[in-house]
Amino acid sequence: MKGIQNPIKNYEYIVAIGTSTGGPKALTKVLSGLDKTLSATYVVVQHMPAGFTKSLAERLNTLSDLTVKEGESDERLQQGTVYIAPGGKQLKLRNVNQLELILTDEEAYKGHKPSVNVMLNSLQILPPHQKLIVVIMTGMGSDGLEGVQLLKKDKNMTVIAQDETTSTVFGMPKAIVQAELANYIVPVDEIAKTIKTIMGE
Repeated sequence: MKGIQNPIKNYEYIVAIGTSTGGPKALTKVLSGLDKTLSATYVVVQHMPAGFTKSLAERLNTLSDLTVKEGESDERLQQGTVYIAPGGKQLKLRNVNQLELILTDEEAYKGHKPSVNVMLNSLQILPPHQKLIVVIMTGMGSDGLEGVQLLKKDKNMTVIAQDETTSTVFGMPKAIVQAELANYIVPVDEIAKTIKTIMGE
């Protein structure tokens, strides 16, 4: 049984992942290709109703070297841990000496609760030196586009979009690609490798 690691303040990267239709399968492939020694913490928004994300997190936790769990309010981000936004909540980050999660009951944003845009928009609070990787994967619509557009203006970030061939629905990543915001457009099987390449692994 994997335990939660002690808090580590100086992880180098935050990896923010947004996905919808076909996301559980895509997340399985990505998270199983990453390991806890990477200097990163992970926040995930998967469009799912309340009650489904906990079992998703538990299943992914058995398939990845990373610790995967549902995010909780006031929880400090730790290296090697993946925080999945609970269905029916909005997940945000705040910076109180160390990055923490906030869960809110605010309304669905453009039809989504949790919303990728809400999560990404909250990353505006990141300090300028914080390195950020945003991954937008399979899903209908364009959730995540607004957040990426805002972050690209002044953050030290790299954007990965899942390619059309391996996307169940090429909506969310297509919006990123068409807006010319993607630094990498790769098949789902290569996303974990691309994350590690960006980190210099």
